[in-house]
Amino acid sequence: MWNCCDSTGIALLNSGLNIYKKKGKVSELETFLKGQSLDSHIGMGHTRWATHGEPNDENAHPHYSATKKLAIIHNGIIENYAALKQELLRKGHIFLSETDTEVFIHFIEDIKENENCSLDEAVRLALTKVVGAYAIVVMSLEDPDLLIAARKGSPLVIGVGKGEFFMASDATPIIEYTNEVVYLNDKEMAIINHGKLTVKDTSNLPLTPYIQTIDLELEAIEKGGYEHFMIK
Repeated sequence: MWNCCDSTGIALLNSGLNIYKKKGKVSELETFLKGQSLDSHIGMGHTRWATHGEPNDENAHPHYSATKKLAIIHNGIIENYAALKQELLRKGHIFLSETDTEVFIHFIEDIKENENCSLDEAVRLALTKVVGAYAIVVMSLEDPDLLIAARKGSPLVIGVGKGEFFMASDATPIIEYTNEVVYLNDKEMAIINHGKLTVKDTSNLPLTPYIQTIDLELEAIEKGGYEHFMIK
């Protein structure tokens, strides 16, 4: 696990949709979480370098939606987030951070409620409205076996294990668990629901996931006794 970032956080479904996040390195979050019950069958984590908003607990990922029934992690920058935020503020939304990412998840939930559609459809519709780069993962309190991911301009890879899936911005954190992966292309979404993976693009065209085997040894991505990867 890399220990270089300005804030870190995780979201877990364990007796609710719970987010734990702290300013600072991964070790700060590890200290904060000691003694807490973290059992969960589904979760996501994020390490952040600040773009919108200073490094602090509030701006750290993951972020809740307005009802706290959804959570999101996001790499990239949403360029039209200020306009989206103003529209949501007029509707009464209250934001707890300065980030474009929190605006993103509020926007997704707003679409879901107003269009009375499924979460994956709300994500798809939101992606057609946002401008910028993103690699996102969304999880839901009401759909505890569902994860939705999408990308444009930021990398996203899905590890396909035995009865389990992994998502990351790079294959190196996944290789410990599986060497079978699906690389999402720009404007593609992945929906993992009840142990099944489906892929489509933002125009709602179904796609066949291309599962490939990567030839990468675990030892090659470990520090191998060196204090830092840069020294290695």
